[in-house]
Amino acid sequence: MDSRARHILDLSRRGALRGALALAALSACREGRAQGGPAMAGDPFRLGVASGDPWPDGFVAWTRLAPAPLEPGGGMPAVAVDLTWEVAADPCFTRIARSGMVVARPESAHAVHVEVAGLDPGRPWFYRFRGFGAESPAGQARTAPAPGATPARFRIATGGCQHYEHGFFTAWRGVAAEPDLDLVFHYGDYIYEGPGRPVGSRGWGGVVRSYAGGEAVTLDEYRQRHAQVRMDPDLQAAHAAHPFAVSFDDHEVENNWAGPFSQRHGDPRYPAGATVESFALRKAAAFQAWYEHMPVRAASLPRGPAITAHRRLRFGRLATVHVLDTRSHRDDQPCDDRGGPPCAAVVRPDAQMLGAAQEAWLGRALADAEGWQVLAQQVPVMPHRSAAGGISMDKWDGYPAARARLLAPISARRLDAVVLSGDVHQARAGTLHAAPNGPAVATEFVGTSITSEGDGAELPGRAEEFLGANPHLAFLHARRGYTLLDFAEHRVTATFRSIAAVSRRDMPVQDAARFVVEAGRPGLSRG
Repeated sequence: MDSRARHILDLSRRGALRGALALAALSACREGRAQGGPAMAGDPFRLGVASGDPWPDGFVAWTRLAPAPLEPGGGMPAVAVDLTWEVAADPCFTRIARSGMVVARPESAHAVHVEVAGLDPGRPWFYRFRGFGAESPAGQARTAPAPGATPARFRIATGGCQHYEHGFFTAWRGVAAEPDLDLVFHYGDYIYEGPGRPVGSRGWGGVVRSYAGGEAVTLDEYRQRHAQVRMDPDLQAAHAAHPFAVSFDDHEVENNWAGPFSQRHGDPRYPAGATVESFALRKAAAFQAWYEHMPVRAASLPRGPAITAHRRLRFGRLATVHVLDTRSHRDDQPCDDRGGPPCAAVVRPDAQMLGAAQEAWLGRALADAEGWQVLAQQVPVMPHRSAAGGISMDKWDGYPAARARLLAPISARRLDAVVLSGDVHQARAGTLHAAPNGPAVATEFVGTSITSEGDGAELPGRAEEFLGANPHLAFLHARRGYTLLDFAEHRVTATFRSIAAVSRRDMPVQDAARFVVEAGRPGLSRG
């Protein structure tokens, strides 16, 4: 091992140690604490705690009461329950900064979203809940810097595509141990809606552990699916350690849905449940369960099949994160969503990926932007063509006019922009161009999956052909893991963390590659 590799490994170990020590401190403070109030059978906090959407003066603190998470109602009585919450400046809660009471209601699966405010910016905070004579695990969040501040750095991890059946969430354990994260961006596919399969089943991703139940369609079924995933201890550790900005992609509802359309819309193989009206009912159930299990603000409370999921998080003058929704407002995929050479519908000039309102919302922000602009969204923006010229209609490739409008203000104002994506279960890094053969205008980092499609490989099949057909790509890797990005005023460093196998527990997290983007110079160099 050369000196640089030893240095990177040493830094990784020290970072993991700091993260582990922080989690241990939270646990140590909790031991031996007496509990008051009426007790109930079973731990009502089996789904853990989470924080999200940090602002300079606060964040969302989340939990859900569920002593029997896989049962209807989570094992809770159908009555409203009072919970107390506390936010402290120290992990042992000797310096309480804010506290209050919140009502956990059966109509919302006894989930609560406390929008904490009035805190000092740019520092860690600790939070917990109490009820039923029990105390939740403690979580740690971090407020964003003050609006006019220019912090020395902004640190974000990205992950998603976590098919529970395809492997263990070792990557989330790695994220939990990362020190000093300002944010974790989850780019979607928190659950997969398909029916559970027996352990050992083959096909698309070998089954290491099974989902309970059949395909999720009803509210109770989506709630059960989310609860089963939420019970994972590594995922709980990541949520307890850092604030998240969560998004959704397709599998939180149904594979490859688009706006009001089910994937099965117009498909003669699915005569039932494929209409716009029936799919609206399914979306309403899916969004309700998603909201109940995510640390998001009340602004994202669904209204039946409609939801406002796009939002903006500012980290002083250094970085702005625009969380986008590329599912709810897009047109139906062109060419019947069949991969292959583009049909005539691909080049329609009015194609919508974000929808007019969200597109205008983003455009207004980019017109007056400063610092790094981070577009946190779901599917790859970069062109991804096969050697034969085929494209995926579900990605931005199927909506090139919308992609051109997305990149136009970035190009016109020469903004420092980084796009974060997921969906394809491969780690990719490359440049974005406002026009074919034109100069690079932004950089994109596509995260691999946490588990989806199982262990994967160092390189996917026919990798050389794929890279040859996509010269804007600088990196391709098909193991599982997550991405870590450090933003400074003049550069971004992106590290792809990799796990050799998710079909086995306790595999180490390793660095697969590192890239640097310089401010004012979109493009990639090896770090």
